[in-house]
Amino acid sequence: MAKSAEVKLAIFGRAGVGKSALVVRFLTKRFIWEYDPTLESTYRHQATIDDEVVTMEILDTAGQVSRLLFFPCQQEDTIQREGHMRWGEGFVLVYDITDRGSFEEVLPLKNILDEIKKPKNVTLILVGNKADLDHSRQVSTEEGEKLATELACAFYECSACTGEGNITEIFYELCREVRRRRMVQGKTRRRSSTTHVKQAINKMLTKISS
Repeated sequence: MAKSAEVKLAIFGRAGVGKSALVVRFLTKRFIWEYDPTLESTYRHQATIDDEVVTMEILDTAGQVSRLLFFPCQQEDTIQREGHMRWGEGFVLVYDITDRGSFEEVLPLKNILDEIKKPKNVTLILVGNKADLDHSRQVSTEEGEKLATELACAFYECSACTGEGNITEIFYELCREVRRRRMVQGKTRRRSSTTHVKQAINKMLTKISS
C-alpha cells in the first residue's frame, strides 16, 4: 500500500474566533459549545483528496497565541510562537465576522508569518467564521474577499456552529495548495541541481581542452 502524503496545518486567530470549533466540525461534523481557550491540541486525520491519500496533522493553537504575536512578554512566548510557525506548512487564518478587531489582526499575523518563513512564500487560507450571526456582522464579505486578494489566498466564509459553508473544502484546498507548492519547489531544486552539474562539467571540459 502506498504511503500517504503528510501535511502539517496550523490554525491561527484571536481567542474566541472559533478555531477549535472549526477543527472539530471538520473532523466530527459536530459542534461543541465549550472549549478551554488555554489548551492547545494536535489532531491527525486521513482523507482522500483528488484520489490521493493525505494524512493531515492539524495544530489548533491556543487562544493566547494570537495575543503573544503582538505582545510577547517572555522569551518562551516568542519561541513558542515561532515554533508553531516554523512547524506548519499551511495555515488557516481565522477571524470572526462579528469582531472587527479579529479581522484587523490578520494582516499583522501574515506579516509575521512572512518574516519567519522567508524566503519561502506562506501557504494560507483566510476564513471568516460565524457566518450564522449575519445580523451582528462587523466585517463584510467584500472586505474579506479584498483582504484575501491582497494576501493572494483563497477565502471562505462559514459557520462552525451550523456547518454553513464548505468547511471540509477549506482543509482540502489548503492541502492541495501545500502539495502544489512542494511540487514547484521540488522542480526548482532539481533545475538548480542540474544547472550546478552542467556548470561543473563545463569547467572540467574547459580545463581538459586547455
